Amino acid sequence: MTSTHRSFPGRLSRRRLLTAGAATAGAALAGSSAGPAWAAETSLPTVIHLPNGIRPEGITIGGGPYAYLGSIADGSVYRADLRTGQGRTIAPGPGTAAAGLKLDGRGRLFIATVGTGARVVDVRTGAELASYILATEPETFVNDVVLTPRAVWFTDSYQPTLYALPLGPGGALPDAAEVVRLPLSGDWSQVPGATINANGITRTPDGAALLVVQTGAGGLHRVDPRTGVTRLVDLGDAAPLVNGDGLLLTGRTLYVVQNMQNAIDVFRLSSDGRSGVFQRRLTDPDLDVPTTVAAYGDRLYLPNARFTTTPTPDTPYDVIAVARRRVETAGR
Repeated sequence: MTSTHRSFPGRLSRRRLLTAGAATAGAALAGSSAGPAWAAETSLPTVIHLPNGIRPEGITIGGGPYAYLGSIADGSVYRADLRTGQGRTIAPGPGTAAAGLKLDGRGRLFIATVGTGARVVDVRTGAELASYILATEPETFVNDVVLTPRAVWFTDSYQPTLYALPLGPGGALPDAAEVVRLPLSGDWSQVPGATINANGITRTPDGAALLVVQTGAGGLHRVDPRTGVTRLVDLGDAAPLVNGDGLLLTGRTLYVVQNMQNAIDVFRLSSDGRSGVFQRRLTDPDLDVPTTVAAYGDRLYLPNARFTTTPTPDTPYDVIAVARRRVETAGR
């Protein structure tokens, strides 16, 4: 999740893992809740104002009407009530940027910390439960994260590698020595220089593989989590995803945030994620370089990262709610 250029404000300078089928994920996977009927009411705020200077990047929503956002300014975590638009900081920042983040069914927030690692925060207390060094290369950018039943996966926008935290019985967090580093191969061709490579990540509809958008090259890749072999997803005549950022999958519908276009492109995927058909583009005049997306009820929620605006402590930021047009369901 970031713009395609390396100079965005504030940049900080194998063992086998199988994902279970989508049906086994159940309520333990957060971030795509359908929400109750009241979420469709027009009285809900469509713009949620955040603290000035927060510089939001990632967003995640669990089963309740709360959005959690991370700050690339200092790594703090902010919780916003989707019913009222009010919120508060629930975890102070450690001084390292927070990019992608996902909430699991145990109240744990998994955060990509941009430079080399990841943090796990208890959203009920704000306490840090664990931290990890994921990347070992000198040029790294741990960017986005997705939850699966057996592991938590992270992308690296500078290295052709995915990282995984394998989860133990009952979702137990791994030791530092258990971090898995999975090199990408197959159709993956790393673009050198200032271009963002691996960015948003999610699962295929059948849960058997991962989907990763390669921002600078504009491709969507299906990744075998056992081998790292990737294959480009056939999206037909759809325009390249050269500004593709955060990904959200609900059923077989994939939402791709196009950050510099201030839009969300919507695709209908095959169950195995090997192909997809472009359906429509969603946008809103209030979007200002959104990076990620989460769903609740009939709405998509996107934080405005405002990468084209010079950040200051007084720069305003917000979250924009966009109607999904219709509620997506699993299967045909």
